[in-house]
Formats: sequence, C-alpha cells, structure tokens
Amino acid sequence: MGSEDVLKSASTLASYNVLLQVMFRVLTFLLNAFTLRFVSKELIGVVNVRLMLLYSTLVFLSREAFRRACLSGEGAGRNWRQVINLLWLTFPVGCVWGVLLVCVWWWLLQAPDPESIPHYVPAVGLFCLAALTELLAESLWVLAHAHMFVRLKVIAESLAMIAKCLVTVVMVVSTPQWGLYIFSAAQCVYAGFLLLCYVLYFVRFLGSEEAEKKLFPVSHIKDLLPSRVDHEPLLNWKLTTLTWSFFKQSFLKQILTEVCTYIYTNYYTQIIYFYVFFAKVLERGRDVRHQKQEEVSMVAEVLECLLKLVLLIGLIIKVFGYAYSHLALDIYGGELLSSRAGPAFLRCYSCYVLLLAINGVTECFVFATMSKEEVDRYNLVMLGLSASFLLLSYWLTWMLGGVGFILANCCNMALRITHSIVYIHRYFLKSEYTPLWGLRPHSAVIISMLCCDGGWLLRLVHVAVGGVCLMGVVITVFLTETKLVQFVRTQLLPKYSKKRT
Repeated sequence: MGSEDVLKSASTLASYNVLLQVMFRVLTFLLNAFTLRFVSKELIGVVNVRLMLLYSTLVFLSREAFRRACLSGEGAGRNWRQVINLLWLTFPVGCVWGVLLVCVWWWLLQAPDPESIPHYVPAVGLFCLAALTELLAESLWVLAHAHMFVRLKVIAESLAMIAKCLVTVVMVVSTPQWGLYIFSAAQCVYAGFLLLCYVLYFVRFLGSEEAEKKLFPVSHIKDLLPSRVDHEPLLNWKLTTLTWSFFKQSFLKQILTEVCTYIYTNYYTQIIYFYVFFAKVLERGRDVRHQKQEEVSMVAEVLECLLKLVLLIGLIIKVFGYAYSHLALDIYGGELLSSRAGPAFLRCYSCYVLLLAINGVTECFVFATMSKEEVDRYNLVMLGLSASFLLLSYWLTWMLGGVGFILANCCNMALRITHSIVYIHRYFLKSEYTPLWGLRPHSAVIISMLCCDGGWLLRLVHVAVGGVCLMGVVITVFLTETKLVQFVRTQLLPKYSKKRT
C-alpha cells in the first residue's frame, strides 16, 4: 500500500472515528441525563469515575504496548503468525493486571457507602470481567486496523454502544434498586457485543474471494489462535522487545494521565490512525535526511495540519467552555451541578482539553518515529515527570482542592508537549519543513476568539450571542486557514459514496 493510500485510509478511519466518538458522547450525555432521574448522582459518579477508571486502566495497561508495537514500522514486514502469538499475550497480561487492580479497588481505595451505593464489590469484579472480554478481540482489532478495515470498528462499536444503552435504560426503569448491577451488566453486554461483532466479521471474511483479492495473510479462523510453525520462533524477538519498551512507557503514562480520568484513552483512539500512517511512511529511528523526501514532505504537511486542527478545536472549547460552563451545567443538572465548584472545574478542564489535544498529536508523531533506544530514554523522562506530577498534584490539591488537581494535570501535559515539540523541531531541523507552524493560528482567528469571551445575563440572549460568536470564529477559520480547510476537505471528510472495508 503506497503512502497516499495509507494517508487516505488513515484519514477516512479518523473521520469515521470522530463521528463515532461524537455519537458516543451524545448517547452518554443523554443516558446520564436520563438515569439521573432514576438513580442518585453519587451512583452515577461511582460508575463514570471509579468503575470506568478501573475498566480503562485495565484495558490500557494490557493492550496499549502491543498495539503500538504491532502497528508500528517494526511490524510492517511482519510474520503474522508471530504477531498473532504476541497479541494473545494481552489476555494473560490482562488477567495479572485484573487481579492487582481489583485488589486495589476492593481494599486500598475507600469503598462507597453500602447503604446509598450497594453492590460495589461484585460490580468491580464484573467490570474487570468485561475488560478481559474485550481483550479477547485484540488480535482481530490489530488485524483490522493494519489492513485499514474502515467500517468494521464503526459498526462494531456502534452496535455495542446501542446495546449497552438499551440494557441500561430498560434496567434503570424496571429495576432501579439493582444499582451498580445495572451498569455492570450493561458494560458486560458492551464488551460481549464488541467481541461478537469482530468474530462474526472474520468468520465471514476469512476464506472469501474478497480476502483472496486483498491477499489477506490469514486464511482460516483457526489461524487466529496462537500456534507454532516448525523451524520458526514462537515470537518475533525484535517486536517483543519493542513491546516491552512501550509497556514500560504505558505504565508511566498511566500514572500521569489515567490517574484522574479515563478520557485520555478515548481521545487517543482518534489519533491512533495517524500513528499508523506516520509509522508506515517513516522508518523508525532513521534520520530525516535518509528518508524518502516526498514522503517526508507529506508527513510534514499532515502533521502541520493536524496540529492546526486540534489547536483550533481546543481553543474553541477553551473559549466557549469558559464562558458557558455555568449555563451548560445549569441546563444539564440544574442547581445541583451549577452551584459551588462545578463551573470552576469545567473551566479548568477546558484548558486541560486544549493541552490534551495538542499532546495527542505531538506524541503520536514522536512515538511513531522514535527508535527503541529513544523510547527507553523517554521512559526515564516519563519517570521524572511522574514524580514531579505527584508532588505538584499533592501541593496544588492541598492549596486549591479539586481544581488544583486539574491544574497539576495541565502542568504535566504542558511539560510533555514541550518535550515533544523539542523532538519534532530537532527531527525536522536539517530539512526544509517546519510542521510546528501548525501551532500558530492566524491572528484574525485569535482576535475573533478574544471577542467571544463573555455573555449576557439572560439565558436566551447568552445562547444567541454565543451562537453568533461561534459562527464568527468558524467563518474566520474558514476564510483565513485555507490550507487547513483544504486538508480537511480532501483527507478527513469521509467519502460516503465509496463503500470500503
């Protein structure tokens, strides 16, 4: 597959994934608003923070390193038998992490009040079971992404999310007294549907004419199970050592980001497609002067446009999130959420989202181009960042409360962005390309945003003014950032007329 084809497939995957994530956010928003009428806000908080943190942490630590290694350039000329064997290690790794994390959630973290939030202990076990179920589909997921199966992820996750919402709504209405059992069952249904969709797809696809036409490396369903061929190592040692380097990095990253929220991993899935693009087009650990220059030019342009895109989206979220945080919380949850520290939390978090977006793209490029030795050195940097983050979070939380914890995450993210920017600058220093210019929006865009930071007291007028301001920002971006607009039109907007798998 040529570089243009890889970019086109990655862009289509990313655009579909954006639509998928928007749908998920809308469904989650509506689901939370609905369930708040039947169950307590404390129970919703335990599910969305405590239990989902367990789920995302277990899944992240078990599979993230394997995904990065198997989708990187090191896995490009791969023996898929060895890759599949390696990917099946995610399940035993997940079992080990599951035992450790369940023990932490049961005995080290303070359990909620059993009177107001019953069934906490079995709910922790069920969420762990759901995570392990999802890990069973990991080899299928990597196969699908490596061969750019565009619609499979969208259809599988959409069906799984719809099933989860239906189970939640039915059980909340019919048996609200079950409490955490409702959300545990819904999460198990989600993981089961996800696994079932991938299995059914590959059962139908393997051995078909379409698979033969695409020269798919696996021909029978039994080939998806771990096995060994005579006179052939069970695992690719180079890929395994790279996985171990990423594994150490993932653990440190989890300390830095996942400790406060599970949102980072959801965001990361939106940029993983461009990680695949960068890793396939550029050779890992090789100097930019020794890469194919036409591909370096393409990568630099894509990186610049991605940085500009996430920067503008993040700035819009920051500006309007700050101005409309009180109104949004008041409409969504009434005085229960809009009073006290709620708006301050949301305003600080809008700053964190901006930094999170930029960091996602910069680290996407960095991790795709670093050599194994550079990854190992970066692990030491992450270790230092984790120590500074823990100290800073303790100090700021002691001074400012929960807002201080978000600010500590902002500082941590800013340091990681700084490291990535320095790496990208050095990477392209001996070339004619400057993709970091994507972090400099047009001055007219900045001016238009500065004019939007305010609002009226009356709600309808406040919303109307905000709508006009947002339209002004969008129009300004459209008129001034012509290069970015062209990139979005040609690469990120999915071509629905072409049915591709």
